[in-house]
Amino acid sequence: QVQLEESGGGSVQTGGSLRLSCAASGRTVSFPVMGWFRQAPGKEREFVAAITWSGSIADYADSVKGRFTISRDNAKNTVYLHMNSLKPEDTAVYYCAMAPNVVNIRAKNNYLNWGQGSQITVSS
Repeated sequence: QVQLEESGGGSVQTGGSLRLSCAASGRTVSFPVMGWFRQAPGKEREFVAAITWSGSIADYADSVKGRFTISRDNAKNTVYLHMNSLKPEDTAVYYCAMAPNVVNIRAKNNYLNWGQGSQITVSS
């Protein structure tokens, strides 16, 4: 069993910054990939960023590239999403998740464990 606990959501004005954290517990060794997804009201859940625990792979959606950074602290089994230059279109519920392999890390169907979700609201 693996559990994910998210923290760090909140509200910010356009151009501001926030950091999300996702702490994993349990058999994390079986899930080498950690990803972040987001879902805005009325929209599909979409890929934001992903990273392997080894750090060998880090990938970003085009919409956040250059503004968001994903990082991990293996000692704490925690992955972070650093969000800068936030825009109103970044408003969504953000979810962290774990995948058992590195095949197609942008596909949400590959992820088997999900966090509870964190609301990010960016006002203009």
